[in-house]
Amino acid sequence: MLKKITEMILVPVTMLFLISAAVYLTLAWKPLYYFDIRYLNIAEKSGYSEEEIRENYDALIDYNLSPRRDELVFPTLPMSREGEIHFREVKAIFQFFLWILVCSAPLPAIAVIVFWRKKWEMAFLKWSALLTPLLISGVGLLIAADWDRAFVLFHELVFQNDYWLFDPATDPVITILPDTFFLHCAVLILALIAIESAALAAIWKQSARVRGKGNVGNEKIM
Repeated sequence: MLKKITEMILVPVTMLFLISAAVYLTLAWKPLYYFDIRYLNIAEKSGYSEEEIRENYDALIDYNLSPRRDELVFPTLPMSREGEIHFREVKAIFQFFLWILVCSAPLPAIAVIVFWRKKWEMAFLKWSALLTPLLISGVGLLIAADWDRAFVLFHELVFQNDYWLFDPATDPVITILPDTFFLHCAVLILALIAIESAALAAIWKQSARVRGKGNVGNEKIM
């Protein structure tokens, strides 16, 4: 009974870990944006050099990732008061996912070790691997059907104002952050969740094999 209750807690916690890890890793992985600078011709379309674009993007990501950095300052780009407020809200989202990641990681990790040593079936891994992709499949379908609508809907749900609607004249950073880049981020998040879920399924299958061999060995001894 205790094991079943524990697994009922472990499933949602593990799912939160998978989702937060995929989101945070994507947001923190600068090479995706570096690739898009050339792939999306951001330098040509924005009028800024690739070096300048990188410097300003790095400043933005470093600000969002650091819990201790309170002020965002772009090396070469001006920023309006509304833009500053919006990026402060974006930073809160970054830190929220980091908090979920840090808080959710220990429990599944400890459970895997304990279950493995005791040769218990890790059913929580199986259910997490099945339910997490199922949960985010709706997001994937919405993105595939209408990315523009999904992009707008996300902002309307997450932000309580319209400060995300930048004016290039006062917040030129928007010229180096095309919507397609965020589409690539969404695709990477979904791909990472799929990979993570497959990894959990593989661990569950391996633990089931080990558990099966242990049971066979015990039967032979008896």
